[in-house]
Amino acid sequence: MSINKDLENYIKAEILPQYEKNDSGHSLEHINYVLRRCFKFAEQFPNIDCNILYTIATFHDIAHHIDKKNHEKLSAEIFCDDKKMKEFFTEEERIIIKEAIEDHRASANSEPRSAYGKIISSADRSTYIDDFLRRTHAYTLKHFPDCTEEDMLKRAYDHTQQKYGKGGYAKHYVKDEEYENFRNEINLLLQDEEKFKQKYFKINNLI
Repeated sequence: MSINKDLENYIKAEILPQYEKNDSGHSLEHINYVLRRCFKFAEQFPNIDCNILYTIATFHDIAHHIDKKNHEKLSAEIFCDDKKMKEFFTEEERIIIKEAIEDHRASANSEPRSAYGKIISSADRSTYIDDFLRRTHAYTLKHFPDCTEEDMLKRAYDHTQQKYGKGGYAKHYVKDEEYENFRNEINLLLQDEEKFKQKYFKINNLI
């Protein structure tokens, strides 16, 4: 899949640098990870426009540093307010992009409204336990800096259980062996809180 060069150049120059404002879990490294997975999953759907998908992936977390709890809505608003995007996409395409950005969160109550939403939502899921635990710790350090190490551990364990444990809220909409292996591995870890503690502390240099 080839991206429109003018679109790619604009996003690289004006959009991607804004990810320096985000925490390490939602940085440019995360965007590159999501992009790789988006284009991999696109093969499972017919008639996917690579320019639309590229734009969704590069905008989806842009507002994370502003308000984590509402970042999907704010990120969609930033996309809609970007006048340059009107040069690359029709009004109908811009609505698809906006809705997919809004729909990408794991905690969303409803299923994404389009194939693009399903792709970005699935691509955004963690598949490496170490990375997930680092992202969780980075978020705690930024938003709860006064937490003790034990408080951090409890937050991490509870968050992992709620998101990826049995019946967890993180949904998936594509065939993804990486994610299935990750989820199986993390559920084994959740069964032993002492092992979870040791791994969390080691990964985040707390021991």
